Amino acid sequence: MAAALTGTLIVVGGGTATAPYAWTQPPGEQPVAEAGDFYLPPPSLPDARGAIVRAEPAPLAMSAPGQPGIVPAAATRFMYVSSDTHDAPTAVVGTYLQPSVPWTGPGERPLIAYAGGTKGQGDQCAPSRLMSQIVQADPSPLDIIFEYDLVAIRSLLNRGVAIVVTDYHGLGTPDVHDYLNRKSQAYAVLDSARAALQLPGTGLNPGTPVILYGYSQGGMASAGAAELQSSYAPDLNVRGAYVGGPVVDDEYFIGYNDGRADFAPAIAWTLNGIAADYPETRPVLDAELNDLGKAILQESLGKCAVPTGLAQEHLRTSEWTNSGEPITAVIDRSPALRSAFAEQRLGTRAPAVPVLAASAVNDQGAPFVPVREVAAGWCGGGVPVQLEANAEIPPSSGLVGTHVIAFFPSLVASQQWLTDRLAGMPAPSNCAALP
Repeated sequence: MAAALTGTLIVVGGGTATAPYAWTQPPGEQPVAEAGDFYLPPPSLPDARGAIVRAEPAPLAMSAPGQPGIVPAAATRFMYVSSDTHDAPTAVVGTYLQPSVPWTGPGERPLIAYAGGTKGQGDQCAPSRLMSQIVQADPSPLDIIFEYDLVAIRSLLNRGVAIVVTDYHGLGTPDVHDYLNRKSQAYAVLDSARAALQLPGTGLNPGTPVILYGYSQGGMASAGAAELQSSYAPDLNVRGAYVGGPVVDDEYFIGYNDGRADFAPAIAWTLNGIAADYPETRPVLDAELNDLGKAILQESLGKCAVPTGLAQEHLRTSEWTNSGEPITAVIDRSPALRSAFAEQRLGTRAPAVPVLAASAVNDQGAPFVPVREVAAGWCGGGVPVQLEANAEIPPSSGLVGTHVIAFFPSLVASQQWLTDRLAGMPAPSNCAALP
C-alpha cells in the first residue's frame, strides 16, 4: 500500500509493443459507459454547482452497503455537478462517508473535503470504485492500484469527522481525467463539499465547517481549491486547507521527473489531460510526438497508478518526440502548450483561509523549492501559512520513496492543525522565516 501511496509509481517490469501505433483515438472520445451505468451522466445537467444528480448507498471494503466495515463509516456514492477547466458544467462522482463514531472536537461535526492522491487515468481507478475493493488489478500486462488513501481516511474518521472524497473530473465518468489540472481538480473538491452538505440524514448543514485536505495530486487539488474558494464557492464555511506534498507547476514537474521510472506514466497522463482540455494543443502534440510517443499516451489513457508498459521502457521524453527534444522544450516553443501549462500553476492568487503546507526537502517527485516559492507568495498576500519542511527524510526513490514516507509525519501534524482551526485558535504562521 505504501508503495503506491500518493502517486509514487512502481516499476515492476515492462511490456513490449510489437510495433508503434498511431495516437488515433483523441482524448475526450473514450468509450461511453453502458446505459444504466451509475457513472454515465444524463443528457443534461442542472445548472447549480454541487447539485446532486443521483445517489445510492455504497459498499465499503468488507462491509454491507451503507454499513461500517474495516472503514468506520457508512458510505453514499453520488454524482454531482461541477465545472471543467473552462467553467462549463460537468458531472463528477464522489463518496460521502458518515462516521460511525461521534465527533468529540469543538463545535459541530465538520466536513473534510478530501482530495485523493494519484490513482491513474483509467476509469477503473476511480476512488469511488476502489472504496469497495481496495485493490484493482489487471495481471496482463500488470496494472494495479491500491486505495492507499484509506490510511488517512480511516485515521480522520476515527476522530468523528465526516468526509467527502471526489473522483475528480473524468475519472470513472466518460471524459478523460485531466490529471493535475489546477481548476477542474479544485472545482471538483469544492463542489463535492457543496453536494455532501445537501445529502439527507447526515446532520450537516450549509454552515457546517469545512476543511480542505489533500496530499500529492490531492495537495495540488487542495491548494487550488483554497485559492479559488473565495470566488468560486464563497458559500462554503471553509476554515483552512492542508496542502501536503503538492505538485505546484506541471511543466516543472515534467522536467524534474523526466527520465525517472517512478513518474514516466504521470507525464503521459498530464499530456493526455492537456490535449483533452485544450483542443488547440492537440495538433501541436500530434506533429511533435513520434509514433512511440503517441503509443505511450494512448496506452496510458487506460492505466492505473502502478502500470507497466511503454512509458517504463522509454523513460526519457526525448525518445517520444520527432525532434529528439524533451517535452519541456516542445512546450516552451509552442504558444498553445505554453499557455495551457501556465494555467496549471499554483500561486497566482492567495487563499482566503489559513494553510498548512507540508513538503519533504528531499522529495523526489513533487520538489520542495517550488512549494516554498508558492508558500512565500501566499505569505506575501497576507495568508497565515505554516510551511512544514521535513529535512530528516533522506533522498529515496522506488518502492518507498521520500514522497511516500513524508506523508506519514505530515498526516499526524495535519490532524492536530485542523482540530485547532475548528476550535477557532489563531492559525500558526512561519511566514516571517520560511524554512
